[in-house]
Amino acid sequence: MCLTEIKRGETVNLVRIGDEETRTQFIRFGISEGSRIRCLERIPFGPFMLSHNNQEIAIGREAARSIFVRKGGLQ
Repeated sequence: MCLTEIKRGETVNLVRIGDEETRTQFIRFGISEGSRIRCLERIPFGPFMLSHNNQEIAIGREAARSIFVRKGGLQ
């Protein structure tokens, strides 16, 4: 499933980042395939607010469409 499909408060495992530029940005934050991320907020027509290891990041919807996740992360 695509990152844009997750709900606020949901924790998921990152499966694949399809876009190279987005992958590079995530690696800078210490996030890669296999990481658990939590959706803190879904701003209507705006970015997704994500949490990983006590850091919060915002990611735009266009980039979120290239990120694939799997449900089953720890809540």
